[in-house]
Amino acid sequence: MYELTIALDAKSKKPLYEQIYDHIKGEMLKGRMRPGERLPSTRVLSRYLQVSRSTVNLAYEQLLAEGYLESIPCKGYYVSNLELFEEVQEQDDGSLSKPEESRESILYDFALNGIDEDGFPVNQWRKISKKILDWEESSLFQLGDSAGEWGVRDAITQYIYRSRGVLCSPNQIIIGAGNDYLLMLLHVILKHNTVVAMENPTYKSAYETFQCLGFSVKGISMDTMGMQVDELEQSEASVAYVMPSHQFPMGYVMPVKRRLQLLNWAAKSENRYIIEDDYDSEFRYKGKPIPALQGLDRKDKVIYLGTFSKSIAPAIRFSYMVLPKSLKEKWDDVKKAFSVTISKVDQRIMQEFIENGTYERHLNRMRNRYRTKRDLMLSCMKKWQFPYVITGEDAGVHMVLHLPGAGKEQEIVERAGKHKILVYGLSNYYIRKSQQNQETVLLIGYATLREADIPAAMKMLGEVIENKL
Repeated sequence: MYELTIALDAKSKKPLYEQIYDHIKGEMLKGRMRPGERLPSTRVLSRYLQVSRSTVNLAYEQLLAEGYLESIPCKGYYVSNLELFEEVQEQDDGSLSKPEESRESILYDFALNGIDEDGFPVNQWRKISKKILDWEESSLFQLGDSAGEWGVRDAITQYIYRSRGVLCSPNQIIIGAGNDYLLMLLHVILKHNTVVAMENPTYKSAYETFQCLGFSVKGISMDTMGMQVDELEQSEASVAYVMPSHQFPMGYVMPVKRRLQLLNWAAKSENRYIIEDDYDSEFRYKGKPIPALQGLDRKDKVIYLGTFSKSIAPAIRFSYMVLPKSLKEKWDDVKKAFSVTISKVDQRIMQEFIENGTYERHLNRMRNRYRTKRDLMLSCMKKWQFPYVITGEDAGVHMVLHLPGAGKEQEIVERAGKHKILVYGLSNYYIRKSQQNQETVLLIGYATLREADIPAAMKMLGEVIENKL
């Protein structure tokens, strides 16, 4: 067993569980903790450090979520195999169109996109907008940099470093009105017949965008760690599109071992890249947000996509892309042909929204609101009398409901629709139907549901699944 000697600072602004997490992770990455080595139990470590057991539990859960630790039932916690780490150092969600039915006729919609009905920060947005327009700065209405104004790109750079561990400079960032526009620019930058590998099932909107742009798209099988790298190797793909912090639609978190395998795959060829779509990483309900894959990249291989549509509002249409330095040079060669798709006014509003701390306060408020809805939904499920399994509930604004023995997925979806309830079957998100799992799986979102409606909605959904309605 590895003996942990951790000097905790009770006066530090950093929570105690983060100090424990940082120490253990650091020991592992320095090679001082060997793969397969057992850690002290949470009870033993909490007693030794004189902290609550829940504090140690939170640190261990974060390390488990990121794949640094493995848990073996009845035995304990063990160090994962991170042998690839040194090798790498050397070398809008996917909601489909909803049924053609009047919105007014729907009782409950377990939508996978959208925000809480009171979620948009109207007062703060109005106040900042007025402040920006009161400056009467004529340059606000002139054509600007095709990548976006330096001020907002700098604000985004600082934010994604603090919150996601993304390492970049403002000149690597391009902003645009939605990820589809940024993927179009990427198609121009790559300038060759690109084969894109996507996890299957996947985010259908990105899949359809790739196809419209002329990319060849191949679906790659998944396991619980994400895209299977051995199949990726055989696919002839030069770009892998992944969502490591919260895969849509399955909700999986890609552990560090698989992330390193992907980076190792990309490092084998000059023209290989990974697109990391970090669409909803702000909403995590256990521990802190999972660090971005881009932060592990030592070979300049990760193209990072982020958006404010999920955290503020879909109508904002404000996304950004962080290019590797090698692709930044290619962008410089073509950028004169493009104009930025977001007005300078909106850019300045977003810059102020981030820099004055309003955005992070908004995130904290929404994170608490969505956590409350999620907890209420999970609590309601405990009243169900049939077998079910929930996954992906620790992040994002939807969860995955597995229903062994509940009948055919499509029949449940159609039965729910007849009772004015919209739920979404996993089968709709597969690229290759031959890879489709035959189990019955529903995707149920909670962002747009009113908290007061959740008990009734969950009761009706349970009755639909049991075919009692």
